[in-house]
Amino acid sequence: MLTSENEDTRWSEDNAAELLIAEVAREVYNHFNRLPSDSETAASSAPAALEFGANGPAVESLQRRLNARLDPSPGLAVDGDFGPATQAALVRFQESRGLPATGQADLKTLEALGPEPEGDPELPDPEEVNARVEEKEPADSLEGPPFVTAKAWAIIDADSGELIAGLDEEAPLDMASTTKIMTALVVLRLAEEDPAVLDEVVTFSERADGTIGSTSGVRAGERVPVRELLYGLLLPSGNDASVALAEHFGARLGPPEDAPEELDPLARFVAEMNRTAAELGLVETRFANPHGLTSPGHHASALDLARLARVALENELFSRIVSTQTRGCTLFDGEGSPRNVVWRNTNRLLSIEGYDGVKTGTTGAAGACLVSRGRRGADSVIVVVLGSTSSDARYTDARNLYRWAWTTLGHAAPESAAVGAGSDGR
Repeated sequence: MLTSENEDTRWSEDNAAELLIAEVAREVYNHFNRLPSDSETAASSAPAALEFGANGPAVESLQRRLNARLDPSPGLAVDGDFGPATQAALVRFQESRGLPATGQADLKTLEALGPEPEGDPELPDPEEVNARVEEKEPADSLEGPPFVTAKAWAIIDADSGELIAGLDEEAPLDMASTTKIMTALVVLRLAEEDPAVLDEVVTFSERADGTIGSTSGVRAGERVPVRELLYGLLLPSGNDASVALAEHFGARLGPPEDAPEELDPLARFVAEMNRTAAELGLVETRFANPHGLTSPGHHASALDLARLARVALENELFSRIVSTQTRGCTLFDGEGSPRNVVWRNTNRLLSIEGYDGVKTGTTGAAGACLVSRGRRGADSVIVVVLGSTSSDARYTDARNLYRWAWTTLGHAAPESAAVGAGSDGR
């Protein structure tokens, strides 16, 4: 809970650190030493449904059965990882059998899938395998895009929207906080219809303040103009800011089809995000929340995100915000008392000449993601990397893809810009 280098080493009743530890310890003790309720006991005896994020032999069995039962077969890799591809195949199976399309392998779905295919898959004789002469690709060269750690990537021309190159660029994947590009776009579209929207004041709710993950640091009850809160959304990647904006604007947005009129404002806002995605032709994009925390059915492709960024960057305010490295803001509480905050952009490419946006994203399921725009000469490209192996790797991946793109477009790379991790530590 504390580092070994705290300046305050007092141990007294007014020491905030001591009180914090005591509170946490009490909550932990109460959590692990309470007796389960009757409902919890009953629930624990029921078989749990396999759902997004699960892994292990049970998921491998599910993948084998989906491959066998669906026609055409989805060709799932039997890797025991319940990711977007497995979920999409499961939803397809449920729809084909008239089951609720939950994307969860509950008891009824597993019964409908039936047992695993009998017998091991038919494999060739070892002598036949060992006698084969494997064909090899031509010797490696400096031509073609570089190898990267990202699971998928896309490069598009920022002016025309044309795809320059990609790898699994249409695969639906977790996208983490790159989600907030759409969150901002929904708000900015409302502002295009009525510029006064940007001067409206958002009061943070307890729900917004309590949202986990990256934060803008605004507290419940504090007030901030929409114009400023967009910086809190896009620079420090405030999950709390995304919820506050969704709550503020959701009530004025229509509910999804067949949804009750009294639908929660946040759900209405997410529905608008999905309507906008459909309008823009983002076929592999689906939103379940406004922030990008891992959730079943929440995904996008690298190509979709590149095209979304291109549309968002046409908005002058969005372009200005995502190219800003640091922004200060004064917040006011319910009594009118001010408090200053500083928001810093998580996008490290902004410290390098030629880059001017757009958005980072990181979760365990998504890996390290980055949507960015770079300019060289008259050319401007948008590069998206999804699922890089680390925060550092996403910048290395993106910069190597930019270098290849500039070479492809006829720009000579500076001699110091050798392909690799780079010596500048960014």
